[in-house]
Amino acid sequence: MRQLAVFMVLAACAALGVVWWTEHELGIMPCELCLWERWPWRGVLAVGAAAALMPVRWGRRVLWLCAPLLVAGIGLSICHGGVEWGWWPSPLPACHAPHISGHTLAERLASMPLLPSKPCDAPTYLLPGLPVSMTVMGGAYALFVLVVLVLSLLRQQKEKRRIFH
Repeated sequence: MRQLAVFMVLAACAALGVVWWTEHELGIMPCELCLWERWPWRGVLAVGAAAALMPVRWGRRVLWLCAPLLVAGIGLSICHGGVEWGWWPSPLPACHAPHISGHTLAERLASMPLLPSKPCDAPTYLLPGLPVSMTVMGGAYALFVLVVLVLSLLRQQKEKRRIFH
């Protein structure tokens, strides 16, 4: 169980590390949906760390909390992918063009955002020649981690039942 908890921590650190590297080292600004996609991984990191420190009996139960977090991450990736592909508009107002208001030029300049935001329908491609955006890669990665988590927990439950019966 502790190995699975550590795996969840490392998986979350890898996901968050890639987005940190993309933003801070490559200088690619995230959009609002990209920022939302990070929250499930932060939750997985916290749950995995907590499970690793708990007694095995409780840690296994706590690790199940990673499943809905990963499903939420997959859902956010699907939502963002649909926005990137033009299937639907972004549900977040920050993903659209900034709303500039005011009657005078000074008022309009004051209402402009300090930093330009990346539109949510502009995909970020990390691998040259591979037309798969970070959003789609993140969703596929979350699905992979979810499958590993569920299969491992189910296998542990089966082994536990076999030992006690």
